[in-house]
Amino acid sequence: MTPVLLPNTQAILLLTAPLIAGRGSAPSDLLSPREYKRLARHLREIQHQPADLLSPDATEILRACQPVIDEIRLQKLLGRGFLLSQVIERWQARAIWVVSRADAEYPRRLKARLREDAPAVLYGCGDMALLETGGLAVVGSRHVDDDLIDYTMAVGRLAARAGRTLVSGGAKGIDQAAMRGALEGGGKVCGVLADSLEKTAMNRGHRNLLLDGQLVLISPYDPSAGFNVGNAMQRNKLIYALADTSLVVSSDLNKGGTWAGAVEQLDKLKFVPVFIRSTGEPSAGLDGLRKKGALPWPNPQDVDSFEDVFNVAMPTPTASPQVGFPLFPNEEPTSVDAKPTAPVSRGAALTPEAESEPSAPVDVVSSAQPSGPASEEPPSVTPETVAPIGQAKESTQPESTPAEVFFDAVRAAIQQLLSAPMKDAQVAAALDVSNTQAKAWLQRLVEEGVIEKRKKPVAYVVKQPSLFGPKWEPRWTFPTRQPESTPAEVFFDAVRAAIQQLLSAPMKDA
Repeated sequence: MTPVLLPNTQAILLLTAPLIAGRGSAPSDLLSPREYKRLARHLREIQHQPADLLSPDATEILRACQPVIDEIRLQKLLGRGFLLSQVIERWQARAIWVVSRADAEYPRRLKARLREDAPAVLYGCGDMALLETGGLAVVGSRHVDDDLIDYTMAVGRLAARAGRTLVSGGAKGIDQAAMRGALEGGGKVCGVLADSLEKTAMNRGHRNLLLDGQLVLISPYDPSAGFNVGNAMQRNKLIYALADTSLVVSSDLNKGGTWAGAVEQLDKLKFVPVFIRSTGEPSAGLDGLRKKGALPWPNPQDVDSFEDVFNVAMPTPTASPQVGFPLFPNEEPTSVDAKPTAPVSRGAALTPEAESEPSAPVDVVSSAQPSGPASEEPPSVTPETVAPIGQAKESTQPESTPAEVFFDAVRAAIQQLLSAPMKDAQVAAALDVSNTQAKAWLQRLVEEGVIEKRKKPVAYVVKQPSLFGPKWEPRWTFPTRQPESTPAEVFFDAVRAAIQQLLSAPMKDA
């Protein structure tokens, strides 16, 4: 990352992060996730953002925040500027970067899928671009036998041969076996850690992998934070959100992080399909997940059959069946009602085991499991709130059908999104729609000549207009939004305006 953090990111770190620069402990008055969410919403309501708390006019803004968070408490947290400069220097010396939801580099998948539950701050080391590649999430228990380790490493090697990123949690046992298999096979790996990011990144065996772009390690918790069961449980949803599909190799029944994360994915989040191991020793935990809707792993033996796993449709929940293409989530997102996607070609679910024992610094390239104390408390990181809703502007073009008006909003959103080349799965994740729906829209825009499809690698990008050709004039334009807004949020603002216009008179959903 760049040496100078954006003002919004600085403010978020001061308010929510422990800023561990040595053996010191985290301050007790950090804003909790719920408190920070309230504060960010209040700032939005009074037309401000976190960076304004560091501005020359901060005194008045802090006073205006008194009804939400005590002014003295905010001043104390924001006064840790020297400590922030110390930890930034420490992170930079170790090639650790940090991004907040206010940064353009923040992973689009996390914003689109987790929305307000996306961590306000992410720390990491390695190539951030790997966070947008999706792939297979593999999770399981910490304490497993050699047969399951060998099985899991073989899955990792197959993912590497297929060119699919392997996403896992870095815990010993299944997580590390999957990551080692993929790395030994020359594949790409994304490790989502619950603790000890700094120690893991400084591991001599990891440095070349990180520098060569083969491995990226991230954590929503301070790089020096030690193990905490709650943190290990909370990071589960990040692993699901970053992947395209998932495999649970082993799990206890009704306990442990693997079970809790998989159940959360099956019952609530529904980002992607959840597969379970279908060969070898039986498992009560896996049987329990199967009864909740998990799918048997088809045991692919080659790249072609492995790729078929990514085209499996998401099981439709009986409580809220999906008909056709689900376009949007509800207007007000919640942390427990993340919406399922329609048939997916890329979707991921994963949950690392969170047991009440300290986790050693991750070693994903050898079978040795180093031990180490976990003394520091992890940070209290909170989700960034959604930016204010803007109004789409209607043009005066007459006699447009509702479908044409709607697709104008789609066209404008995708044009704005494709200023740089993106894959269809990335467009789907950014707009929070199914891959099938995104592909249909992209194909139509290719046929219209609005965008072009490139090969090697396959990607879509806005087509450069001819100097003398006709210029397409959109019926919708998108206002400038605060940096926390995701493309999906901006897109839905325009769609909302289109539907509001359509419903000036009563209509049925059909």
